[in-house]
Amino acid sequence: MKSTDFSSREKEVLQLIGQGLTNVEMADKLFISKRTVEGHRQSLIDKTGARNTAVLMRFAYANGIID
Repeated sequence: MKSTDFSSREKEVLQLIGQGLTNVEMADKLFISKRTVEGHRQSLIDKTGARNTAVLMRFAYANGIID
């Protein structure tokens, strides 16, 4: 895996992914577009080198980024 240097918004999105929210639900909660949420999710995957969201979440828990 790669980086843990995430923006504050990326960390928010990561927390919400961990809570099981959909992209639309995250967008509504954060007052941003669904496409912006998708961009943050992709950025997180790119930064960590994760192949998918499940691997991303495992990385986040293992590195203490979310609890």
